[in-house]
Amino acid sequence: MDTPHPSPLSNEVLKADTHVLAFDVFGTVVDWHGSIVREMQALYPAVDGNAFALAWRAGYQPAMQRVRSGELGWIRIDELHRIILNGLLAQFGLAHLNEAERVHLNRVWHRLDAWPDSVAGLQRLKKKFTICSLSNGNLGLLTNMAKRAGLPWDCVLSAEVFRAYKPDPYAYLGVAQVFDLPPHQVMLCAAHQDDLVGARACGLRTAYIERPMEFGAGQVKDVSPHPDNDLHAHDICALADLLGC
Repeated sequence: MDTPHPSPLSNEVLKADTHVLAFDVFGTVVDWHGSIVREMQALYPAVDGNAFALAWRAGYQPAMQRVRSGELGWIRIDELHRIILNGLLAQFGLAHLNEAERVHLNRVWHRLDAWPDSVAGLQRLKKKFTICSLSNGNLGLLTNMAKRAGLPWDCVLSAEVFRAYKPDPYAYLGVAQVFDLPPHQVMLCAAHQDDLVGARACGLRTAYIERPMEFGAGQVKDVSPHPDNDLHAHDICALADLLGC
């Protein structure tokens, strides 16, 4: 990647120079773990919802790597989630589920709940910046999720648009291209340091959002600040504070 890392800016200059805030979604804006646990408790209370949610998510990166490597042709996250789910059902005593039940369960990813601060924080940021998703989730999933959770995106962008799963540079640079901006005028906001590393390598600004409970109370995340990020915020409302919204 030839794009240089952008030099640090003062907060005032950073606010003036940033035009688009692109948000990672799973874990950053919505609580995938808690949402899946709650749904499993409602649908299949005999199943350990925590273990099920963690196992399902654990298959996420390996499944995307099969696409990145060319082992699988381009397929959407909905299909990758279903492949992972099919491999988990017997392990959790759910092999008896019929096709309609499997389809409904797989679409839990469309029904994820927002973190308590997300909607209010995004609404504040939207008054000053263009806000969009930049998720590996597919367009239908992200649109359904936003409709249900009230996420006020100006634009829904997805790996599906660029046919490239993060951290492929095409995904990050694609946001800048959509809005006809240089990369440094786009800021990726995410709860995952590896995502932010990929964005910085493409010349984007980066903001880390703390989500210590992303994997549940049993696996609390280290949310220590990283010096290479432009901003570090407790949550999305705190990011709005930092950006003067």
